[in-house]
Amino acid sequence: MPNGIIIIDKPQEWTSMDVCGKLRRIFGERRVGHAGTLDPMATGVLPVFVGRATRAVEFAERGSKVYETVLHLGQVTDTQDVTGTVLEERPVTVGRKELEEVLPQFTGDILQVPPMYSALKINGQKLCNLARKGKTVERPARPVTIFELNVLEQLNDTDYRMRVRCSKGTYIRTLCHDIGEALGCGGTMAQLRRTEAAGFALAQSVTLEEVLEAKEQGREQELLLSVDAYFAHYPDCRISGEAERRCRNGNSFRSDGADGTYRVYGETGEFLMLGERKNGEMTTIKSFFAPAEQKRS
Repeated sequence: MPNGIIIIDKPQEWTSMDVCGKLRRIFGERRVGHAGTLDPMATGVLPVFVGRATRAVEFAERGSKVYETVLHLGQVTDTQDVTGTVLEERPVTVGRKELEEVLPQFTGDILQVPPMYSALKINGQKLCNLARKGKTVERPARPVTIFELNVLEQLNDTDYRMRVRCSKGTYIRTLCHDIGEALGCGGTMAQLRRTEAAGFALAQSVTLEEVLEAKEQGREQELLLSVDAYFAHYPDCRISGEAERRCRNGNSFRSDGADGTYRVYGETGEFLMLGERKNGEMTTIKSFFAPAEQKRS
């Protein structure tokens, strides 16, 4: 059975779930999940987890993400991007200097009001579904962190390409809107491309066309990264005998060494789990080994 991580360069107009559905059919595996939703308008890095690797999604979603976006000044839309209905057109009397002067206001720990056109649920209802019905509801501001925010280039009098490194839950559309409001001319997001997510970069990604081509050649599983690749920043720990038996049964076991988080491997080199060693005892954070009955089959 296929198990691993594939980094997709998501095409425009596809939802993240569209990509997962396509990969389910390609790999013939029901368990497929992604780390970090991208809007249909956006392109770029979408880490997709297949098979037992889906157990790592919860860890991958927590990390920071890097985007390149185009801020279009002088316009306000209902979706906060250029795909929406234009609500206002305003003259742009500011330049790159003024833009760069307001960016520190949006760097660090900030509060964002989620856009109405988002999948966020309030009282059990998706905001985007309410928005399509013409409804607006109060959305509490949420804390997010902008680690880096830079202007890469000025494209014309109204458009600027920017680079953003941010925490989970950041809406780049809202960031563009809020920057435009701070400048007094309004702003909307014209483009969005994610260049890093869950520690993976565009250079590691493949297109859906490349996956389909690999499928035709019977080598689609060669595109999968092993799940322990995501945890490569943790040291490894090798076990065997009674320790491995206890590990596979979900029990803690003696393990000498420094306290911390470890990638734990069995005697044959199989990645067993992400574990935590404390006071000479190793416990399971998350297991990744195949059940015995699955191995026999």
